[in-house]
Amino acid sequence: MDLTSKQRAQLRGLANGIGTIIQIGKDGIGENLIKQTDSALEARELVKGRVLDNNLEYDAWTAAAELAKATRSEVVQVIGTKFILYRESHSKPKDKRIALVRPAPRKKAP
Repeated sequence: MDLTSKQRAQLRGLANGIGTIIQIGKDGIGENLIKQTDSALEARELVKGRVLDNNLEYDAWTAAAELAKATRSEVVQVIGTKFILYRESHSKPKDKRIALVRPAPRKKAP
């Protein structure tokens, strides 16, 4: 699922109020970090992560892309050493999920 710019803007606004829960340190991205990120995405749908200074292997873009691929999520934003990931939860009831804005319908050519 590709996010539209309006959906990304909505998710960036929601992410302002959450704290960083994923930290990539000197050990890099391992199986435990992927499991932690996967369970956090299922519970929260939107997670904020950070690449610590002691990690010489990853920059924020690379780390976010690799975690997104491993957890089947979308990269919402990367700024400096922080990044935001989103994945719709399937275990939460529909009324408790983040309701993304719908893309505008495409106009048909005459």
